[in-house]
Amino acid sequence: MEKSLNKVELKGNVGQEPKIVSVESGGTVARFPLATHESYKDKNGEWKEETTWHNIVAWSLKGMPDFARIKKGVFMELTGKIRYVKYKNASGEEKFLTEILALKMIIPQTE
Repeated sequence: MEKSLNKVELKGNVGQEPKIVSVESGGTVARFPLATHESYKDKNGEWKEETTWHNIVAWSLKGMPDFARIKKGVFMELTGKIRYVKYKNASGEEKFLTEILALKMIIPQTE
């Protein structure tokens, strides 16, 4: 029997300052957008760049960097998994959100 796998690897830049919240259980969660870029040639042979925005959720777990290092524009690498979240907005309408639950993050040292 084959095992299933839900794994994402991203390298990109933080799009805005993270929203960091402490929870009752004593943990901390950070939420922020991460931009990845892909270059390709269009049908006319011209180079184009496409940016994809990812909603990142990270909990203060062992091996995670200090969330204070996550700043707008910072380049980072992360490994995580895709989550689909269903919620109701203020008017009671069901909405869906795709997010990446970060399991490991690396912020390279800058010189």
